[in-house]
Amino acid sequence: MRHHALLETCEFVLFFHGGSLRLSRPVTIQTGAATILFPRKNLPRSREYSRNYAVYVFGTSENRISPNEKEITTMNDQIIHDHHHDGIDRRGFLKCMAWVGTGVLYAMNGGILRSEVLSGPGAPQLGKGSFSFAQISDSHIGFTKDPNKDVTSTLREAVERLNALPEPPDFILHTGDLTHLSKPSEFDTLDQVLKSARTSQIFFVPGEHDVLTDNGQAYRERYGKGAKGGGWYSFDHKGVHFIGLVNVLNLKAGGLGLLGREQLDWLRDDLSGRSSSTPIVVFAHIPLWTVYPDWGWGTDDSEQALGYLKRFGSVTILNGHIHQVVQKVEGTMAFHTAMSTAFPQPKPGSAPSPGPIKDVPASKLRSLLGLASVKYVEGNSALAVIDSTLATS
Repeated sequence: MRHHALLETCEFVLFFHGGSLRLSRPVTIQTGAATILFPRKNLPRSREYSRNYAVYVFGTSENRISPNEKEITTMNDQIIHDHHHDGIDRRGFLKCMAWVGTGVLYAMNGGILRSEVLSGPGAPQLGKGSFSFAQISDSHIGFTKDPNKDVTSTLREAVERLNALPEPPDFILHTGDLTHLSKPSEFDTLDQVLKSARTSQIFFVPGEHDVLTDNGQAYRERYGKGAKGGGWYSFDHKGVHFIGLVNVLNLKAGGLGLLGREQLDWLRDDLSGRSSSTPIVVFAHIPLWTVYPDWGWGTDDSEQALGYLKRFGSVTILNGHIHQVVQKVEGTMAFHTAMSTAFPQPKPGSAPSPGPIKDVPASKLRSLLGLASVKYVEGNSALAVIDSTLATS
């Protein structure tokens, strides 16, 4: 196998500026990184290039796979350990998981998205910020199968990781699939674990697993009081406007999310009187951009919602559902999907269908699970998203 980076590292840069890609010094992630924009070979740094000079890449220097293989003209990596004859190199997959993150700092400032390495399991000092909050996703309380038969414990570890931060987050966003089967006992267990979080408030949006039995009525009675319609709402915190959307009711064919006309009209009205300089954070369960439609990893009518958001100078969209970190930037909008605290899923298109990756060794599991911490710096229009796994350093 040929490598463009060290055997067990991933070297990349990630800058976006004014519709062009700006290349800077590479950073090295020791165990994995989010989906990245990987510059083609032999391009000078510190210059700007059009989108044609970069490709979205899922994978690593060991197992690098692009959604559009035709775009990659300089990467000749191969799968050399296909033991299960399913197109997945599990040795490379476990050694350097590019779609789950292991501590990468993403900071948006003035339209530029920067990435930096985290050296350990804790969050770095990002400078004096206005406030911070955390994202937890896909806890799936009630799941009892491989690769994680004790999802309550891994959720508890995520909370403990947040409690160990130098400064507690102002609040937590849970981006759905709180439970696995929408059972009252599962919601009770979730509430008990989250009670120990050192934060003043927790905000929720439902995942499809939270609305299995009654179209979300039990969920809304617990977590949606005061919300509109199927559970959507907004709030303001220290100059930032937060919007919780629901796209798991009335799923489209193939599992694509759906916002619906009522919610879209509400979103338009919610944003209509706000200054374009207001930082916006949107959170929903299913990604609001199309990650992989064949698996339902996208929202059918998200384009209209994004149209309402594009006039704002800083928009961050946080999702869950796919149990892995994937990032995308379009203009002033930064999209981010989070890891699960329960189990990993395969990268898009790498398996016959989505679902838990069952053959993950216990020693590797916590490196594939995690959470995100977010810090907003007043005056910089900056949101920094730090993905950390549950693995110890």
